[in-house]
Amino acid sequence: MELPHIESLRGGATAAIIAADLDLKTALAQETARRWFARTLSMRSPRDPALPPRPGRPEKPELIPPKHMKKRSLHTLKGRIALLHALAHIELNAVDLALDIVARFTTERVPHSFFDGWMQVAFEEAKHFRLVRERLRDLGADYGDVPAHDGLWQAAHDTRNDLTARLAVVPLILEARGLDVTPALQAKMRETGDHASAEVLDIIYNDEKGHVAVGAKWFRFLCAREKKDPAATFKDLVRSNFRSPLKPPFNDVARAEAGLTPSFYRSLVSVSQS
Repeated sequence: MELPHIESLRGGATAAIIAADLDLKTALAQETARRWFARTLSMRSPRDPALPPRPGRPEKPELIPPKHMKKRSLHTLKGRIALLHALAHIELNAVDLALDIVARFTTERVPHSFFDGWMQVAFEEAKHFRLVRERLRDLGADYGDVPAHDGLWQAAHDTRNDLTARLAVVPLILEARGLDVTPALQAKMRETGDHASAEVLDIIYNDEKGHVAVGAKWFRFLCAREKKDPAATFKDLVRSNFRSPLKPPFNDVARAEAGLTPSFYRSLVSVSQS
């Protein structure tokens, strides 16, 4: 696949967000990351495309409200396909969310290592999407075959003007939720004998710990710069920027390994559910 010319970090990240062809999107995300790590890209260029209000997407899947999504048993092939499809949709949105943090906030006063971290996340999320899509194809399905919910991009829209809020909501709530639910899904996949899907989940789970850690590191950095308490700031930002309740059980060990201690989220459970 021939990629369009990548002139800058912001330009490459934005071009990947805009791309509706998902092979092109993931290839652009990874190539922009490689060139950024090699220090062959500038941060910005006057010719960078404008960020779109929504990322590029193919015609399918149909996007529906989360409450209309059907629940299926993982003990059936249809159920495993539905779960993997939902996971592919999450990973695809995660690619765009990581790229959006980079492209939207290139004018922030942060070290270059901030962008190193988020381009590593974007690179790995693109890898995850490809792995899950490959597994769907092994099972006779593909991304787009099942409806998907349209709630994930709302988090990006709601926090588009505030980097600290973006870090609170995307890595420290949405990504951290993956640490909570993935171990049980891994076990269920193995129970059904679907070890290939479980191995894909293993890769994703191990990488996601690093993604939450990147979020926690830079959230704490921004709070320290503003002389704010990280846990108290997190609670304030979640209350004002996140529409859904925080639901236990929490994987406290994996969260703590990533720098997200219970003081951040425990007290939000009763508040958000009241």
